[in-house]
Amino acid sequence: MTYVAAVDHLHGLGQELASPAPRRKFDLAHMRALAAALGDPQKQLPAVLIAGTNGKGSTAATLASICAAAGLRTALYTSPHLSRVTERIRTAETAEVKDEAAEAFALREISEEDFARLYFLVDETAQRLVATGELPHAPSFFESLTALAFLYFSERKVEIAILEVGLGGRLDATNIVDPMLSVITDIALDHQEYLGETIAEIAREKAGILRPHGTLVTLPQHAEANQSIGGAALALDVHVMDAAEFLPGRSFAHGLSEQAATAPLRPNTYEILLDGERLHVRSPLAGEHQRRNIALAIAAAAELRNNKGYNITNAAIEAGIANTSWPARLEYLPPDLLLDVAHNPAGAWALRAAIATLPEQRPRTLIFSCLRDKDLTEMARILFPLFDANAGRPRDHIIFTLIDNPRATSIEDLLKSARVLEIPAHSAANSTEAMTLARSLTPAGGLIVATGSIYLVGAVREAVLEP
Repeated sequence: MTYVAAVDHLHGLGQELASPAPRRKFDLAHMRALAAALGDPQKQLPAVLIAGTNGKGSTAATLASICAAAGLRTALYTSPHLSRVTERIRTAETAEVKDEAAEAFALREISEEDFARLYFLVDETAQRLVATGELPHAPSFFESLTALAFLYFSERKVEIAILEVGLGGRLDATNIVDPMLSVITDIALDHQEYLGETIAEIAREKAGILRPHGTLVTLPQHAEANQSIGGAALALDVHVMDAAEFLPGRSFAHGLSEQAATAPLRPNTYEILLDGERLHVRSPLAGEHQRRNIALAIAAAAELRNNKGYNITNAAIEAGIANTSWPARLEYLPPDLLLDVAHNPAGAWALRAAIATLPEQRPRTLIFSCLRDKDLTEMARILFPLFDANAGRPRDHIIFTLIDNPRATSIEDLLKSARVLEIPAHSAANSTEAMTLARSLTPAGGLIVATGSIYLVGAVREAVLEP
């Protein structure tokens, strides 16, 4: 069976959060039954499990890059994807450290052949379990992908697997592993219908990735989140490592590439102390909020080195941070495009803070769309006034467009959200038309910002980068 057939069949399973399909009841017993029938590949994986509302992908990508630079056979599992489903499953199998500087080694996507082979193995196993009554129904999109990833990583005999939780933590399919480390990034309101209506409730779900007598790497954050996470850690006798000591004390500007130096948002460059030695952080990930994610990755690397037996030098940490690849997070594509997957109010605030650092006089055009289960009203209040042609920014524009997803917000609802704020807006049928319209409306020297959903940003990015 082909890769195309595998992807088509996978999409036919339906997304967990899609509607009007019936709401899926999450149950790890089903995921464990599927994994057991596949030989429990997750039990072969020394894993780091990363949960949170925002920043978990950036933290995972940075930590995986560090591990790869240290010469470890590294696996990275993330979600969702920008353009291709194979982006979610990556491995790096060799790297070198010479002259106290680590050579970059890319985390490569699973091949289409391996993806198809393993997908149909998972599907055939699941069908057998359903036929015998061991599963009540076929696994979901995410459960199938997670099982596939575990099989692939086990086959590659990875030395460390960095796993990003999909939704929540306690009942997420990734949570059948027994992690060496649990990492919790910043918690905010998102997916309340599944995780709870308050920060405290959501944090308790995220804390479901903790294990008795395990290790947690985290940062102080919202008081309610701190209380929930701290209570869960105390109940399980978890050792908590505070990554705050790895936040920057001062920044420095040297060492930037020419493109980075001229980009509208500069990458993060600063220095910290790690085990008594000066560590130079040069991350391509822009925005002050990324410093928290970088700190979490450094803290996790230090814990792996100091208490889990991994040979991860400071040189490897520096090189891994510098060579992190995590596209569409305040990513600048010359000459005029800024991409950011601000998909919830917390992400919108981070994007707003970044935009506030740009020259006030520079014209801006916003391309925006989001999923209908997101808080459109709050994101509109945060972002749209920054592009209000009626409020002192006559050369600014907002363009709404549709995204190819069953959970997409309609153009009508998007336009209504702008009308409520009395902010003018345009519409386009798809991302390609939106980019064409944006280029026609944006004055020379202006900036186009595409955001609101990873599906929109992925489509825009793919169209712009096509040869």
